[in-house]
Amino acid sequence: MEALTTSSYHYHSINPSNRKLRSKRSPLISVSAVLTREKPAAAPSPRPSKYPTQSAPEKVPAPEKTNDASSRTSAATRPKARPRPTMPPAAPLSLPMAFCNALEGVINTFVDPPALRPSVDPRNVLSDNFAPVDELPPTRCPVIRGSIPPCLVGGTYIRNGPNPQHLPRGPHHLFDGDGMLHSLLFSADGDATLCSRYVQTYRYLTERDAGTAVMPNVFGAFHGIAGMARGAVTAARVLTGQMNPIQGVGLANTSLVFFAGGLYALGESDLPYGVHVDPITGEVSTIGRQDFDGRLMMGMTAHPKKDSVTGETFAFRYGPVPPFLTYFRFDPAGNKLTDVPVFSVQQPSFMHDFAITENYAVFGDIQVVMKPMDMVFGNRAPVGSDQGKVPRLGVLPRYATNESEIRWFDVPGFNMMHSVNAWEEESANGEKYLVLVGPNVLSIEHMLDDLNLVHSNVEMVRINLNTGVVSRKPLSAANLDFPVIHPGYVGRKNRYAYLASMANPMPKVSGVVKLDFSRIDTGNCVVASRDFGPRCYGGEPFFVPNDGSEEEDDGYLVSYVHNEETDESTFVVMDARSPTLEIVAEVLLPDRVPYGFHGLFVSKAELLSQRRFS
Repeated sequence: MEALTTSSYHYHSINPSNRKLRSKRSPLISVSAVLTREKPAAAPSPRPSKYPTQSAPEKVPAPEKTNDASSRTSAATRPKARPRPTMPPAAPLSLPMAFCNALEGVINTFVDPPALRPSVDPRNVLSDNFAPVDELPPTRCPVIRGSIPPCLVGGTYIRNGPNPQHLPRGPHHLFDGDGMLHSLLFSADGDATLCSRYVQTYRYLTERDAGTAVMPNVFGAFHGIAGMARGAVTAARVLTGQMNPIQGVGLANTSLVFFAGGLYALGESDLPYGVHVDPITGEVSTIGRQDFDGRLMMGMTAHPKKDSVTGETFAFRYGPVPPFLTYFRFDPAGNKLTDVPVFSVQQPSFMHDFAITENYAVFGDIQVVMKPMDMVFGNRAPVGSDQGKVPRLGVLPRYATNESEIRWFDVPGFNMMHSVNAWEEESANGEKYLVLVGPNVLSIEHMLDDLNLVHSNVEMVRINLNTGVVSRKPLSAANLDFPVIHPGYVGRKNRYAYLASMANPMPKVSGVVKLDFSRIDTGNCVVASRDFGPRCYGGEPFFVPNDGSEEEDDGYLVSYVHNEETDESTFVVMDARSPTLEIVAEVLLPDRVPYGFHGLFVSKAELLSQRRFS
């Protein structure tokens, strides 16, 4: 990420009516703010504010074309995006809203520290291709290399990620930002259609209508005394009717899942939001917040697990009040079944992911914990690490009706943010094992503050369910995360996994690697890899199986890739069986697609089976 210096950059705010200035050609443009390069002045310029100031934006010149192989396209080749929709003017601010906005301005100016931490400084967090973009209506895109494999035709790849619609008035973390879905539909004629739309959450609609940010950013805003002050302003907004947290405060910006005919955008601080992709036009629309006939409360993990054999979907929620963990499942028809509260989790932990086997659900109780009192008495964030805590894995029978049979196993130093897969094995002497594979986050204390100091090693953990003995082996020393496998092997023994190769600086993704678990005794299970090239970064890969094939690795890996040199975004299809993960197809996109989180491929049959919800 390019360093920002006070001598060569200024941060300008853009009036909401000038949203057209948020061009894909400027990698440093944010939703309501633009970072522009200026010539050095003869005299020293005043020290810029830690927040954007109101002034006229300057045009950012487009980068020059190069003769590099990564810049193969011309203006004639590039697809043209349709005109952007005109944003309606925001309603005049009410007196209570104007007052609360003024209070937040006081907090930003006088209570926040003079220099924000890099992890919550919007000038850092929203720079380069992390900067947000406008919505894009369905727009045709050409295939510029190879051809789209038949197993993708008629389906759509859709990826979620944060894309704040308003300029942050205070600290802003990478995890904050309204969810935006970037969907690429593959047509029978060989081309594709890109559509980028916000998930229209209650929060998004409330702030869109207000013309300004109203709800606090959970990860960025609550820190020390300033966090307590923002909490008081939030309470005032609730009491004066500016927002109703009962209708949801989540961003739906993390991932997606498709089950029982429903496509959902997920963010673990809220209920799922039903979305719909038109299988003909590619248009993406939000159906609304889903509580499954009143049976789903508060929130749901962004990483539910779908068993392709039984058709069931398994999930959980966690939070800051007891029970800190609640497990549940959906039957094949999509009906939510009974909650299983887990009271043996005695401290609120950051449980982002879990795993299932044919008979168990496996939870990681890691060292990232919620400590609200640290904000009050320690001038720290309410979410942080507890170095004195011993990480552990909880194994709960998959069809449990209560937590009486859960077993906890200490696994010192094992902090799993994402799981690869889990399964069960039985030895020749009849001993039963549970096997879990996942990236272990080292230097977990930096997870929320400085990702450049974080390294994730993929490990295999074996739990002897008879003796309770736990053993671990590394699969690779590389910095890997965002794992995916063949979706048909979830909860069952598999051989291959595909992960994002994390770049420096984090959290950019420089490439993709393939692991072969059968090579575990060598200490390095990497059997294939692809680097996206200089200044080219992608995201989480997703594995799409080849139609009709029974081979686990017979399929394709797909991902969006952005070239920071040319400011072009593409979609790449890689052969998962190739030792170089060869690119067999590439689509040129009409707009920059920002870096994001998790994606999903929805097949033609699934698109045609979508329901509109009740």
